[in-house]
Parts: sequence; C-alpha cells; structure tokens
Amino acid sequence: MNKQMKTLTVMVCAVTLVLGFTSCNTGGEPDGDPNLEILSQAVPQYVNHTVIATYTALADETIALHDALTALKASKAAGNDQEATANLQAAADKWLAARHHWELSEAFLYGAAGDFGIDPHIDTWPLDRTALEVLLNNNDNISSMDSEDGVAWAGEYLGSSLLGFHGIEYILFVDGAKKNASAITNNELIYAVAVSGDLRNQCIRLEAAWAGYDNVSEEKQAVIDDFELGITIGNNASYGADMINAGKTGSTYISVLDAVEALLEGCVTIADEVGTLKIGQPYSGEDVNYIESPYSYNSLIDFVDNIESIRNAYLGGADAAARGVSVSDYFKKVNVTLDGRVIAAIDNAVAKIQAIQHPFFSNYASSQAGEAVEACDELASVLTEAKNALRE
Repeated sequence: MNKQMKTLTVMVCAVTLVLGFTSCNTGGEPDGDPNLEILSQAVPQYVNHTVIATYTALADETIALHDALTALKASKAAGNDQEATANLQAAADKWLAARHHWELSEAFLYGAAGDFGIDPHIDTWPLDRTALEVLLNNNDNISSMDSEDGVAWAGEYLGSSLLGFHGIEYILFVDGAKKNASAITNNELIYAVAVSGDLRNQCIRLEAAWAGYDNVSEEKQAVIDDFELGITIGNNASYGADMINAGKTGSTYISVLDAVEALLEGCVTIADEVGTLKIGQPYSGEDVNYIESPYSYNSLIDFVDNIESIRNAYLGGADAAARGVSVSDYFKKVNVTLDGRVIAAIDNAVAKIQAIQHPFFSNYASSQAGEAVEACDELASVLTEAKNALRE
C-alpha cells in the first residue's frame, strides 16, 4: 500500500492508578469501569499474537524468498535446468507466502511500517516498467546490484516504484502463472536477488521494531546490525512494548483506550482502502492501472487477506487457535449488537470479494466488484462506530 500513515506522538502524563495499570485519565475513560480491564488484557494479546506473530512469519518467508532467488540465480548460471526449475518453483511459492503475511499485516500499518516508510518502500504499485527496463540494461547498475553490497545499493538507490514485492513479482510471474526459468534473464535475477534482500531487511525490521531486538533470532539481529536498521521509537522502546505499556509513564499512548483506538483506526483505514482504492479506483474507472499484484493475479487474495487482517486484530490473534482476550470480548460486554455487526461486516466483505470472478485484472468493472466496494465501505463505517463507542 502506497500512502502516508499518521505517526504516533509522544505524550507525557501524570501517574494515576486505574485498575492495576498506570494511566492518564483524559476524559472519556471512566474510573472504575470493570470493562476496561478487558481492554488492558486485549492490547498485549493483540500485540503478541496478531502483530508480532504476523511480522515474524513475514520476516521468515522473505528470508526464504531471498534464499530461493539466490539459489535460482546460481543454478541458472551453472546451466542446471532441473535445479533452476525447482528453485523457481520455490521462489514463486515463497513470494506468495510472503505476500500473504504482508497483506495480513495491513490492519496495523501505523507504527513502524508508517514511521520508517516501510509500507511505500516495499509495496508501491504499479511497477515502473519503463524505469525497470532502463535499469536492467545499464551495466553499471547491474554491476552495483551484483556486488557484495548489492542489497544495500538497491535499498538506497532504487526508488519505491522499483523496490519491494511487485518488482520481484514481475520477474517471477506472467499472466497469473510462474514463468519458465529459461524466460528469466541473468540481469533480471541480479535485480530480483538484490531487491528481495532489501525486502527481507525491511520485514525483519518490522518484526524487530515491534518485538524488540533481543526477541528476534541471531540471524535477524545480524541483518539489523549489518544494515544499521533503526527499530525503536523516540523513547527507545519497541513498538510492542510501547503499546502494551499504554497509560504508563513513557508510553506514547496516554491510555489503554488510546491504544485500542489506534488498533481500530488501523482496521478502518485498510477497510476503506480496499473498498475506495484497491477495488474502487479500477472499478470506477478513475485509474484502471491501479491494480495490485497484476502479474501473479493475486489481487483477490490480497484483498481478502486485508480483510482477514481486520478479523485477526479484532479477535486477538493471527492464529485462531492462539486467540485470547480481544476487543471483540469488550464489545460483547458493553454492546453485543455492535460486536455482532462488526463480525458480520467482516464476513460480508470477505464474501463479496470472493464473489468477484478471478482474475480481478479482467473483472474489475463487474457488478460483483461494485458490491465488494459497498461491503468494504460498510465495514469501515461499523468499525468507525466501534471506535467512537469506546468513549461513550
């Protein structure tokens, strides 16, 4: 997704004891409300089992993607066609797997993804194919990307329209299917390896920024150190610790309600974007080239995963088996009807998107696409209602 997300503002507050956690009572967060304890448990559940779990899986899959592309480049150079075919399949599979976890993260693009500009860095579309052709035919650029510092060079010198998922997608896929290994040139693989290394770095950065440096693997720590990747906010805390400590001295969240509002606002933002931009711009004719994942034909899966990212945030876990206390549990206590409407709207948005005929690339103007736009708009509306209800 290529857009700006608002950043968190550091706020300092007086220490007030409310239900066992230190917070600022800023009005709208009533003292003695037992339901706030549900939210105080829902926030760490969300951070650990939705955000960090998703980013960990994303980082792992981008590491595997980079490794598969590196192996593909080596097997092509060695003239081993059978091995190249197997490595290409692995690279295509890992691109799809990484893409899945990235799209599942889009309900929480606030925080590190927005503050460090990671979202536009790795997920801008459409790909600038004209600039890519120039790049691939420039011997100096190819030499730079093929050097020991090729990953760092790509991250520093290639613009967002040549970085991230969609440049790699273009190298690996055509018309919804993986290419033949023989159709991919050496220069294209040099580019793909460098860009996938940069993608890996940014996704490791996301995991470490939320989980904390000490809570990621040594392999990932080495990447953070080698590429000097910033991962902390102004108070030098991880994004996860900052949110879990909402209401405590030093947190950028003045209260637990502020943290939950950020959670729900992230959900509103992606629901609106899927409906208004990702489906809506092509559907309305405003921009028929604004089609995500056009080479792999993965668009509809992307859209469904975006809505599922909302479900995971609202229900407190990327893995249904690991879900615990959630924002949904809070609304079950204070407004069970609204909770049911949120879940029904999530289900409806998924169903309407899945009703669009595959591929979206050829069916973006269909009536089913229009119905999906409406369903996403309805979801954004009810999520906004839920967010506003926190202060009632």
